[in-house]
Amino acid sequence: MKATKTRRAPKALAKRKAAPARPTYVLRLYVAGASDRSRQAILRARQLCENELGGDFELTVVDVYQQPILARDGQIVATPTLVKELPPPMRRFIGDLSNVTGLFVGLEVATRARAKS
Repeated sequence: MKATKTRRAPKALAKRKAAPARPTYVLRLYVAGASDRSRQAILRARQLCENELGGDFELTVVDVYQQPILARDGQIVATPTLVKELPPPMRRFIGDLSNVTGLFVGLEVATRARAKS
């Protein structure tokens, strides 16, 4: 019985190594159309991800005009809204994302990302 478990362990380890790694941060940005405010929010969210999170993120942009069901399911009432889905707890930041310090604190990004460094 022990020999059987020993043989399976390397296979399970190989599968785990072969699976693509999930990003540490999963963010979703809800915007309304192609307005200047939406473009600014997308730009700032991308800058935040690239500068502070390195390559360890997944950012999805959702246009609430094009995908209203996703906005309803996410309970989005204002745009732009940035939602940090992972790591828990889920956090939301509503506004144009110009307050970078408030964004870091609100999404709990600054402490975790800098603690890794």
